[in-house]
Amino acid sequence: MSRLIVVSNRVAVPQANGKVSAGGLAVAVNAALKERSGIWFGWSGKITEQPSERPAISSRNGVKYAVVDLKEDDYQEYYNGFANRVLWPILHYRVDLAEFHRSDLSGYIRVNRNFAEHVSKIIEDDDILWVHDYHMMPLARYLRERGHKNRIGFFLHIPMPPPELIQTLPRHGEIIGSLAHYDLLGFQTENDKENFGRYLESRGGQATADRKAYDIGGRRVRVGAFPVAIETESFARRARHAMRTNFMKDFKASLGDKKMVLGVDRLDYSKGIPNRLEAFETLLRTTPEWHQKVTFVQITPKSRTEVPEYAEMDRYVSTKAGQINGDYGHVSWTPLRYVNRTYSRSALAGLYRAADVAMVTPLRDGMNLVAKEFVAAQDPENPGVLLLSQFAGAAAEMGGGALMVNPHETEGVAAALRRALEMPLAERRERHARMMAVLTDHDIDHWAQSFLDALTEPGRPELDSLLARGAPLRAHSSARITDRQGLQRPLEM
Repeated sequence: MSRLIVVSNRVAVPQANGKVSAGGLAVAVNAALKERSGIWFGWSGKITEQPSERPAISSRNGVKYAVVDLKEDDYQEYYNGFANRVLWPILHYRVDLAEFHRSDLSGYIRVNRNFAEHVSKIIEDDDILWVHDYHMMPLARYLRERGHKNRIGFFLHIPMPPPELIQTLPRHGEIIGSLAHYDLLGFQTENDKENFGRYLESRGGQATADRKAYDIGGRRVRVGAFPVAIETESFARRARHAMRTNFMKDFKASLGDKKMVLGVDRLDYSKGIPNRLEAFETLLRTTPEWHQKVTFVQITPKSRTEVPEYAEMDRYVSTKAGQINGDYGHVSWTPLRYVNRTYSRSALAGLYRAADVAMVTPLRDGMNLVAKEFVAAQDPENPGVLLLSQFAGAAAEMGGGALMVNPHETEGVAAALRRALEMPLAERRERHARMMAVLTDHDIDHWAQSFLDALTEPGRPELDSLLARGAPLRAHSSARITDRQGLQRPLEM
């Protein structure tokens, strides 16, 4: 049986006490590996003076981990520089925040080539590779240059903008165009998939009739939407158990009889936190009857504070939170609790379950698993309401039960928040049931299996003649055929 090699920027190696990372990527990768023999490869998170000569191999709970260290200049140029100050803003539709430097691009390429060299040391001919996220876009290209003909899939966890924005990236063909060296590309939504398809067509790619594959540079690359999911059943169980902890008992006691609005986001300009605070402020200004009856809890761990844009945002949000509390608070009531710290997965599950409303209002997000976790955590007999941005990837699945909002329309979000707080129980139950059905049918195991099935479906000999005649090829059957079409040829776009 073929091994599965997962490659990502960071590797969440379990700690000696058995604890594992609660991040979305870690949950997704563990779901892919738990039933398969495989290795998770990536950066250790350590910065050293000397680069790793070989990956450090360890094993935990039946999964092998292979990690390498980065040098300081690699970290600054590849990670802080190109990945987070160029690719992240452009892929989140914020071209105005991108800050391009040739040295950062060189570092990004250097680290990806280095990763390809290390991966080459551990893969075997029949291994299947699954590469994750924007840090590793050109990895397949460098593996192909080394002669590897393995089936390689890629999943993008963040948005893919339209070609007009992609093309603002200097040397975009060398980075984003390199995705055409994968056999299967997975995106969060159909919109993301179509945006990339139009980008390939702008570079001379030819779509198949069903637009599930593109021929470009002598290769065929298949594309699909695979919305990332959560471990629905276990997270719901975690939320139920969390309500019995001292942490949640103390929290609920501090809340009293006030309704709770919850936001949980990393401090990032894509999350729309300033817009959300302004909407809450609008609610307080226009509906004084809600004064002293609602508390907004915004949990926002800080990230990338060395990047000026993030530091500036931190100052703005902190100032805005203080201003709201100063204008509307009383000695017996703090309207807004703004907390800059990380909570455990169990604590968050309890907070989700206790919330009457969750505000998930990013300006742009690949998926946003907070929306799904909030729904899974709810008591179906007395569920809270999900307020969801139309620009979150989760909107494609949760739109049938969430209150959809445009985060740029402050008054509209404030009106939706009031509606959520006043929504009757019967409507809340109906909306929650619709969303929970989606999460139950499409959990994290289903997501991993769907992608890997699409990647590993063996080719059929009868399709060779169809391809030779130029007939449309079913997207899920092309992996073996593309193995014969010049995989080692450099693809310049």
